Amino acid sequence: MKPEAKFNAWYLIITILGVMLVQYLVVESRTVEPITYSEFQDYLREGRIADVVITRTYVQGSFKQPLADGRTRFVATRVEPELAAELATHGVKYSGARENTIIADILSWVAPIVAFFVIWMLVFPKIAERSGMGGGFMAIGKSKAKVYVETDTKATFADVAGVDEAKEELKEIVAFLKDPGRYGRLGARIPRGILLVGPPGTGKTLLARAVAGEANVPFFSISGSEFVEMFVGVGAARVRDLFEQARQRAPAIIFIDELDALGRARGIYGGMGGHDEKEQTLNQLLSELDGFDPSKGVVLLAATNRPEILDPALLRAGRFDRQVLVDRPDKTGRIQILAVHLKKVKLAADVAPADIAALTPGFTGADLANLVNEAALLATRRGQEAVAMADFTSAVERIVAGLEKRNRLLNPEERRVVAYHEMGHALVALSIRGSDPIHKVSIIPRGIGALGYTIQRPTEDRFLMSRDELEAKMIVLLGGRSAEELVFGRISTGAADDLAKVTDIARAMVARYGMDATLGPVTYERETRGFLAGAAPIEMSPRDYSEETAREIDRAVRGLVVQAAAKAKTILESHRDQLERGAGLLLQRETLLEADLAALVGRSDRPA
Repeated sequence: MKPEAKFNAWYLIITILGVMLVQYLVVESRTVEPITYSEFQDYLREGRIADVVITRTYVQGSFKQPLADGRTRFVATRVEPELAAELATHGVKYSGARENTIIADILSWVAPIVAFFVIWMLVFPKIAERSGMGGGFMAIGKSKAKVYVETDTKATFADVAGVDEAKEELKEIVAFLKDPGRYGRLGARIPRGILLVGPPGTGKTLLARAVAGEANVPFFSISGSEFVEMFVGVGAARVRDLFEQARQRAPAIIFIDELDALGRARGIYGGMGGHDEKEQTLNQLLSELDGFDPSKGVVLLAATNRPEILDPALLRAGRFDRQVLVDRPDKTGRIQILAVHLKKVKLAADVAPADIAALTPGFTGADLANLVNEAALLATRRGQEAVAMADFTSAVERIVAGLEKRNRLLNPEERRVVAYHEMGHALVALSIRGSDPIHKVSIIPRGIGALGYTIQRPTEDRFLMSRDELEAKMIVLLGGRSAEELVFGRISTGAADDLAKVTDIARAMVARYGMDATLGPVTYERETRGFLAGAAPIEMSPRDYSEETAREIDRAVRGLVVQAAAKAKTILESHRDQLERGAGLLLQRETLLEADLAALVGRSDRPA
């Protein structure tokens, strides 16, 4: 039966019941005679009452003989017996009146129901929103994607700098969205999915929004973690709803940020269980990509900084066809990014983007935006009219080394140890070939545990390092510890971080880069951390070499570290006078710049 037919049948049933109720009330009204209570007492004294039913509020019963109008039953509202007797004594006609409680009865039933629904409508949406249910149970399977129309996106390729190669890759997507028919004339099809891969802060999300802004199409933005909820099946329902909304508003762009939260490889948890919901959501995404027709004008963009943990089925051809690397910018890219952010800041005459870019190797676009903001805050705090180059230098130090802790008071002996330690780093760096120039040395505590710091500034971006350069890096790192041992005849805990870095470099040289003559050009350990992750993961890489080889690796690592420490100590012994004078200046001034160090050692001492 159709829904319309069911609806009409219910109307018919309700009508019949209503007619029957009215008929019953009419018949009842014809057989029942409402009388006053005094009349009831008169009939009772005359003996005309056959039977009586008494309640707290009324009396009803039947007559022995029908009345003149044919009615056989009666009903009368009760009056208190004492009052009725008193009234009868004085010959007063009296009758009871039934109190009308229908409104109170209705309210007693309706009010709690109304209150419950009011509380439900006002309170539950907020609870649902906080718990991620998006406005109630009826909307729990709806996509939570934020939809930006072309006027809301407000981002174009002009706002994205330092990633020229990635922009060129995505310009093709923009051209397709503007003219889908042009790309199908030769039989080619646009990629179904484009995966933006890169470290955090490199501008992947901004790049995706710029694509939508350039193409002037709706932009559906959602994070991978927003698909998965506490209820089974919600993630898959949201995936379906997201693609359905995009199809209805095509041409459009779907952007899934942090895809690794949704597309993690299946089966990597073994028998732990509890991950069926995530796998079901991923399966639905794979199904949508298979049935995804890009010729309809819908393009899927996604971003991740952990591509190595994505499911292989997600990355195969026909799903995410193209991977675009959005890497950390080089010096030229940093200059371009700084040019974008510096437009919003009032600059002094001595500020040059190229000089700032030289101070910030390895910085991402987000790091550079934060740097500009920190420099502007520092200048504002000092009451300056414009942001000077000194503010940018201080901002770099604050970001790299941490906030100055001038209230952390060291005793005189500790200050001497820190001064000789930092000067040891600086002198070794100034004396050894292949080391980066020293920018600044300070014994002002910074950050959580740094009692002093030495900042080196690379002259250019480097992508390869030789064995000599790695050894030079190790010697510089051990310069501080060697200075302590040379001057005080003892060592302190201040070199703990230096030793950890030196050991990591030595182990990488031996086990990963094949730079040990005894062990040969063999890789014994693989890179365990992610392709783009900043911290090492919990899982350990399997060891596929013998105990004897492990002993040889440990021996080679120890040999490299000991050799680097000996070279650092030899350099400092030959420059003992400069070490003493430099430490004295550092204790006096607390900070030495590049020009101060050059005057200390003499420019001719710097190796060519």
